[in-house]
Amino acid sequence: MWERLLITLKNIFASTALTTEDILNIIFSLVLAILISFIISQIYKYTHYGMTYDQSFMVSLVLLGPIVTALMLFVQGSLVVSLGLVGSLSLIRFRTPIKDSLDMIYIFWVAAAGLGCGTYNWMIAIVFSLVLGIVVVIMQFTKYGKTSSQYFVLVINGSQDYPLKTVENILKKYTSDVRIRSHEVEEDRWEAIFEIRFTDLAGEKSKQFIQELQSLENVHKISLLAPQLALPV
Repeated sequence: MWERLLITLKNIFASTALTTEDILNIIFSLVLAILISFIISQIYKYTHYGMTYDQSFMVSLVLLGPIVTALMLFVQGSLVVSLGLVGSLSLIRFRTPIKDSLDMIYIFWVAAAGLGCGTYNWMIAIVFSLVLGIVVVIMQFTKYGKTSSQYFVLVINGSQDYPLKTVENILKKYTSDVRIRSHEVEEDRWEAIFEIRFTDLAGEKSKQFIQELQSLENVHKISLLAPQLALPV
């Protein structure tokens, strides 16, 4: 039984047109794709900020590279296989939303590295990933794109009369721009939401701002929120 199985396997491998060099190239391409994808996932981990971090996305980055490499190895030199592959992929529907626009960049980065490994353009894939990784790290440590102004959402809750004039005076004192988002009144309770911008809000100044609002009559609760556009929904 085992002899027959070995003979069958030997015939299967003998019927393929792969040489020893081809097999070594395939193994090297897959290993290189895994290595590059792993490094990219580590860059993503150590440069990511915000509340959208997902461990499964890290695993997806590592697996995506060799998968794309394998797809390119299947397609090489076969038009029929490439058409069948496109038809198969069209059946897949991706329902997972991209929480952060930067996550999409990492997906394309890993996919491009996988394409390079799958077409045996190993040096291009290595140099491309190295240069892009250096650029990402530099932008992270230089805080590229961060503005000097700080935007917040201010929520004030209270009861009875709303001290509008006093609140406006305090906001003008500490902020450079104020916009009213909503003002709700229900029986003896009220809630006011402002979109405000600070040019400097640190240390004692921020404490004074909160304390002045809390000291107002009829004010019960104050919330100062930093808006996160990429929060999970």
